Amino acid sequence: MATEETAGSTLQSESLRGLHWVGILAAVVTAAVHLLLGVRMLPSGLGISFVLAGLGFLGAIGLVFVGYRRRTVYAVGVPFVLVQVVLWLVINFVNGPKTFPGDIGTLGAADKVAQVVLVGVLIALLRA
Repeated sequence: MATEETAGSTLQSESLRGLHWVGILAAVVTAAVHLLLGVRMLPSGLGISFVLAGLGFLGAIGLVFVGYRRRTVYAVGVPFVLVQVVLWLVINFVNGPKTFPGDIGTLGAADKVAQVVLVGVLIALLRA
């Protein structure tokens, strides 16, 4: 295996390309949105799930930075993010009282744009 896949706990940022940084920025945005909304909704189950999702994004960023099994992180990230997008649509617009696109809101829009960008980056990194 390549050094990138088996690196220890030291930062491996020199191997990150522009595409990686776009993905990291998108993951930071969606992590921040999830943590902000999650803390506001605590101690409800939805609040806990948002906090855990935000921590999951931050954990994935950490794994990428230390170079730990990056391809696996990318591969797990795609369904992780896509499930959140689908759940957001179902909870808010299919089964919820909101209308699409009128009730998305600033945080929702920022989060979903970041997540769509992140999925695109992850797929591109997997194909590289």
